Amino acid sequence: MISLSKQERYRDLYRSLQPGYEDGVALYARLAGQHATPQTRVLDAGCGRGGVIELYWEEVKQAVGLDADLPSLREHRCLDQLVAGDLTQLPFPSACFDLILCGWVMEHLAEPDVAFGELARVLEPGGHLVLLTPNAWSYVIVVQRVIPARCQRWLTRRVYGRDEKDTFPVAYRANTRRSLDSRFRCVGLVNEEFHFVGDPSYVAGNDLLFKLGVWWEGITDWGPLRQTKVHLVASYVKI
Repeated sequence: MISLSKQERYRDLYRSLQPGYEDGVALYARLAGQHATPQTRVLDAGCGRGGVIELYWEEVKQAVGLDADLPSLREHRCLDQLVAGDLTQLPFPSACFDLILCGWVMEHLAEPDVAFGELARVLEPGGHLVLLTPNAWSYVIVVQRVIPARCQRWLTRRVYGRDEKDTFPVAYRANTRRSLDSRFRCVGLVNEEFHFVGDPSYVAGNDLLFKLGVWWEGITDWGPLRQTKVHLVASYVKI
């Protein structure tokens, strides 16, 4: 089993081997922080129990969390303004947020175009949307997608030790750069920063597998193979 603690241990080792390396969450947090000011109204769309918003909620004008999963909202670690809702029907007026955070959300969207339209609607012109999501072209997701849907949640629990309450159905209908750029452009958001982020800890069940993961990261640091990194981190701005 590749537990979260084991992943973080190997991630720390990888940082020591690659000075300056930022994992997907760290990069996502940094991009979010670039737009979090005392005047910022933030929507954490698909907030879960917390996450990057925990770093900034006290520094911004307003921080609202939205999620369709009621148990997650009940266990949220910091926000007071929490809303149960669906990304395809946001219960907010237009242009009421300056920053939208979407961490580990895009992979679950069954109707990404509808959700993106709603996210664009509630974002102020000039506002930013920052996201972190798995890359549909990474080896981790390619392997996962050939497994029958009924087995995917079981496998996630088995390999990564995730609680059942923390595993949700995945669709991967907008999880490539081309898809994200195109879909967001259609609703008036243009890309301003995009990163393909590797992370060998996802296969690091032991030292040998970690070394193989590090080798693969070196191979995919160059050319078109860079687009097969495990995570996508990006920032979009509403024009």
